[in-house]
Amino acid sequence: MNLDAMVPERYAEQLDKKRQRLQQSFAEFTPPALEVFASAPAHYRMRAEFRVWHDGDDLYFCVYDQQEKRPVRCDQFLPASDLINQMMLALVDELKPNPTLRHRLFQVDFLSTLSGEILVSLLYHRPLDAAWQQEAQALKQRLSARFNVDFIGRARKQKIVLGRDFVMETLPVNGRQYVYQQVENSFTQPNAQVACHMLSWAQSCTQDSQGDLLELYCGNGNFSIALAQNFGKVLATELAKPSVDAAQYNIQANSVDNLQIIRMSAEEFSQAMTGERSFRRLEGIDLNSYDCNTIFVDPPRAGLDQKTVDMVQGYDNILYISCNPDTLKRNLEQLCQTHEIVRFALFDQFPYTEHMESGVLLRKKS
Repeated sequence: MNLDAMVPERYAEQLDKKRQRLQQSFAEFTPPALEVFASAPAHYRMRAEFRVWHDGDDLYFCVYDQQEKRPVRCDQFLPASDLINQMMLALVDELKPNPTLRHRLFQVDFLSTLSGEILVSLLYHRPLDAAWQQEAQALKQRLSARFNVDFIGRARKQKIVLGRDFVMETLPVNGRQYVYQQVENSFTQPNAQVACHMLSWAQSCTQDSQGDLLELYCGNGNFSIALAQNFGKVLATELAKPSVDAAQYNIQANSVDNLQIIRMSAEEFSQAMTGERSFRRLEGIDLNSYDCNTIFVDPPRAGLDQKTVDMVQGYDNILYISCNPDTLKRNLEQLCQTHEIVRFALFDQFPYTEHMESGVLLRKKS
């Protein structure tokens, strides 16, 4: 992280450079005009992790400056939400005079929400005993007077939850409020306001869809829940059990009745669809009852594997959210043999960095 680059007054200039790079990089696919969704220039990250630095009686948070190649004291952090910044100050004041809570504490993770909840994880290089738990409970009670906060203590083979190990986020999208359970250590979109833009864009891309939707890598149901209104039925896959459990919770919380989650990887589902393998997890699910002519994918940085690309190519409409332009380009080299890009978007999830989140909607060529 280059702290010197975080200058809100220069944010628009940095975003324009990303726009130019993305347009130039994808020019070979002749996409339509790029839709650009900006971030707030400050306090946009809903989660943050800090190392804890002990200096005699002093204690403070650090981030690693890639430019300077050294840890830098961080009493406040411009990218983090206002709520995280408030909690940073309050927590340091509590930890400094408390030998039980600060002893061998090496990291603090924060997960906050637009809806005002925050989860704080304290990570230790020592076992957590009854004395720690008593002090941590007292800490939670004191800070709960000012914050809607829960705590987790973590050490080797230990996880002690004081309250809940998740937050409930509320995202406003196109006049509707979507609620999501976001579990500690599970993936969530870090920039909530840009996440709202992504959901709105995906809804607009699929607004007049016919038939059903298949989604791979659905996580906690973030996209599939918001897109369900545009389809007859939605079938979604996810491998990580905590994410699947959160997705099931979120389906109920949002009163979605046309969405089914299957716990399996995209690669496994590709094998099931081609008949290469059968899975007990699919027993009782009639895949033939789905008329999926649209597929949505939001893969990890490695992009889609070859078998999944082959499978995805069989759908009329492909909605692809990518966190890595390089692997998206690699996948598009094959996908654009049969499909054309009809929507193209840049979502600035990570201001002041080289990272670019992008989206493409592809339709099968006639």
